[in-house]
Amino acid sequence: MHERHPTCQVITADDELFLLDCGEGAQEQMNRFKIRRSRISHIFISHLHGDHYLGLPGLLNSFSLTSRKDPVHLYGPAALMPILDLMFEAAQANLSYPLHFHALEEEKQLVDGKKFTVTCFRVFHRIECWGFVIREKEKPRKIDPDRADDLDVPTSFYPSLKEGLDYVHPSGRVVKNEWVTKSSNPPRSYGYCADTRFDLSIAEKVIGCNLIYHEATYLDDLREKAAERFHSTARQAAELAQAARAKSLLIGHFSSKYEDISPFLEEARYSFQNTELAKEGVTFLIEHFQEGHFPEVRG
Repeated sequence: MHERHPTCQVITADDELFLLDCGEGAQEQMNRFKIRRSRISHIFISHLHGDHYLGLPGLLNSFSLTSRKDPVHLYGPAALMPILDLMFEAAQANLSYPLHFHALEEEKQLVDGKKFTVTCFRVFHRIECWGFVIREKEKPRKIDPDRADDLDVPTSFYPSLKEGLDYVHPSGRVVKNEWVTKSSNPPRSYGYCADTRFDLSIAEKVIGCNLIYHEATYLDDLREKAAERFHSTARQAAELAQAARAKSLLIGHFSSKYEDISPFLEEARYSFQNTELAKEGVTFLIEHFQEGHFPEVRG
């Protein structure tokens, strides 16, 4: 309705894609916006309301139709896998690739990759629901080779310089690390708060994130209705981003009762200026808000 599809976000993290939720029409939108599905390595399902996962069975089956061999790691509520197993059994479908399911049962780190980590945290919806934080790992320090050469630091010690260690000459003379290196860009992060009733305790889970996504199902004149239905308003999303000291805020999950969503942006920016609307197919690059190169987020 109103040219707005159910929730599905693709996070581009260097050479791999992370998928956050997979509502109906997800594959159609991926085709439309030329997203390379073969690069999706991890899928995170926040909860088992249809607008967040009913596109998943078709996507998993499509991976097999293209003879995928690379494994897929799927994270979601424990009840998700029995649902998928029943569908695959009824269709006599055999996946061509390993599917590793990880049930979400506690707040913890889910992924510890070479460059990124992913953690999960509970949010406050009508059924079990989870949010996720993708964090870039701190990069090694950058070496000034000319300065290091001037101070007689051997290249064999460069890996240790990148780790922040000082160099000690055989004579005992110390070359301080900061004399020959400089810090890399600070690590960046993306917090996905899924569907939730407004609760400021969530701010602690996404504290300091460069970009936070928070649902904004209603405008603030329906704050009581939002709470009753375990959803939030645009102003509440802005209040949470402010409490989390986020760099920027992305709001979405707008109720179909609203044809024009521009008031959501106006309402959120009243409390948190650096806010954008999650629109179909729009890519948000975090380097727009801070120097460096970090995953893009596609709504």
